[in-house]
Formats: sequence, structure tokens, C-alpha cells
Amino acid sequence: MHPHHPMLLLDPAELRPTQLTVGYAEVAAKRAAWEGLGKQKRKILLSRHWFPGVLGPKQHCYIVDHHHLGLALLEEGVASVPVMVLRDFSWLPPAEFWRAMEFYQWAHPYDADDERREHTAFPRSLAQLQNDTYRSLAARVQDAGGYAKDAIPYAEFMWASFLRERLTLHKDERLSAKLVARAVKLAHGRDAAYLPGWSGRR
Repeated sequence: MHPHHPMLLLDPAELRPTQLTVGYAEVAAKRAAWEGLGKQKRKILLSRHWFPGVLGPKQHCYIVDHHHLGLALLEEGVASVPVMVLRDFSWLPPAEFWRAMEFYQWAHPYDADDERREHTAFPRSLAQLQNDTYRSLAARVQDAGGYAKDAIPYAEFMWASFLRERLTLHKDERLSAKLVARAVKLAHGRDAAYLPGWSGRR
């Protein structure tokens, strides 16, 4: 652990998002995994998956990662999760706070249509995040070996945007094996060579 970062225990309902969308299929998968764990394993999972957060205006805690897990735990009725406070920006006015968050690559103000939105569009709760089926597809493609996990912030959003340009999905379309296979093929193509974690052939 990093002793210089304070740890908080917070109700998932208090956590504020720093993005506008998640893939609901991913949230459902995380809920199913949680439901399959015994008490001890749940404890271990929570102790290992602390949420990185930044304190913002009015002392609200904004998480900068693990949005899918946070929403899954909120829906599962988990009472508290560990949050590691990376920075305290609570003294900044909202517009400056969000500018700082973007500067540090801790906020992604794009909606499910890839449109950039004002900072006022960020939901106040994880429960208000929009579904983006392409985010779920991007995660499935990574699981299927379509690309490698990469430390670049918002890499999955970049892959989701790439797939959105090339595949038409209906709003809550089921991600069939056939669809994932098509997406993996696209991910290995040369058009995707600029993306983080690309694992095709040059």
C-alpha cells in the first residue's frame, strides 16, 4: 500500500463517476462473479481492489477507475468499499476541478455517442452511468485476445470508438460469439495499429 495516501471506507452510493458510460454487460459479469464468492473471498477481493479517488468540490469523492466494479457492488448492496485518496482538490471550484481532472487524465467527458459533454453532464452516482454496448464489446474483444491490456488511460474507450465506427450494434444487442469474432478480426487489422495494446501483424 502507499502509506502517504489516506484510505477511506465509503458506501458505493457516495462514489461519484469521472466518466459518463460503462458497459452494462461488464457490470452484470462482475455481479455474477461476486455472487459466486463466499464471505472470505469477498473480503479478500475488497481488500485488493481499493478504488483510486480524488476529493472534489463539497468533499465528494470521485473515483478514477473501477467504475464497472463500483456499480456492480452498489447493485449488490455492498455497504462499504475501500478508497485510496490520490489527491485532494476539494478547494477548487467545479469548472477548475474538472479541468484539473482532465489534465491528469482522470476524467473522460464523452457520452455513449462519443460526443464531448460539459462537466455538468457527469452523473452524481454510479447508478446513473449510461450503457455503452461498445464498451462491453471492447472488453470481450480484449478477453478473446483481440488486444493486450494497456496502461494508457481510457484505452478501452479508444477501442470502443474504433469498433463503433466499424460495426453497427442495436442499443442493447447481445454480444454473440460471432459478433465478438468479427470484432477481434477488426482489432487485429492494420487499421487498428494506432491503438494501445494492438496485437495484430504489421
